[in-house]
Amino acid sequence: MTKLAVFLADDHPIVRDGLKALIDSQPDMRCVGHAADGRSAVAGVQKMLPDVVVLDVSMPGLNGLQATEQIVKSCPKSKVLSFTRHIEDSYVQQLLKVGAAGYVLKQSSSAVLLTAIRTVAAGQSYLDPAVTAKVVGGYVAKSAARGAARPPQPTEREQEVLRLIALGYSNKEIAARLDLSVKTIEIHKANAMRKLNMRGRIDIVNFAVLQGWLDKE
Repeated sequence: MTKLAVFLADDHPIVRDGLKALIDSQPDMRCVGHAADGRSAVAGVQKMLPDVVVLDVSMPGLNGLQATEQIVKSCPKSKVLSFTRHIEDSYVQQLLKVGAAGYVLKQSSSAVLLTAIRTVAAGQSYLDPAVTAKVVGGYVAKSAARGAARPPQPTEREQEVLRLIALGYSNKEIAARLDLSVKTIEIHKANAMRKLNMRGRIDIVNFAVLQGWLDKE
């Protein structure tokens, strides 16, 4: 069995050591490298090309946001899993916007982290349950605040496009999967986002969680 290659980046040695021990204890994972700062993390990922990068958000050199952006651009097949104590919506939004595949809190259990690693390695998005509860709550509140004038709802095809986006598929991959052109996918996405008053990927993921779409994969 080919094991998932995982790269670790955290500026605290005790955290790195603990994560390495956890990863190497799994039958389907192996730690292929680690770094203590953002620049070393980017260089290490570019050299090792791991399946998943567990990346601390707050690091010296390059912070987690900057490092994520560089890794996503230079190593698109390596999935970045943000690992942090920050639960604020702003952190989640910024990291998902630059391409992070998932977001896990350091306060969570090792089981949550391992599930997140396997999920993003499979090409899907992952949000820590505690983060999901918070951002979905905010999404529901914003939706209620818009009042009783309910906007037009997306069609079944538009919803399918949103579901696949939430699962981490690119427009090109969705087009091939649905046997449509990339331009048509972009139109479906734009129409659905307009109808639901969405501003970005975080809103799409939130909506997917509300619909239970991420639980069906």
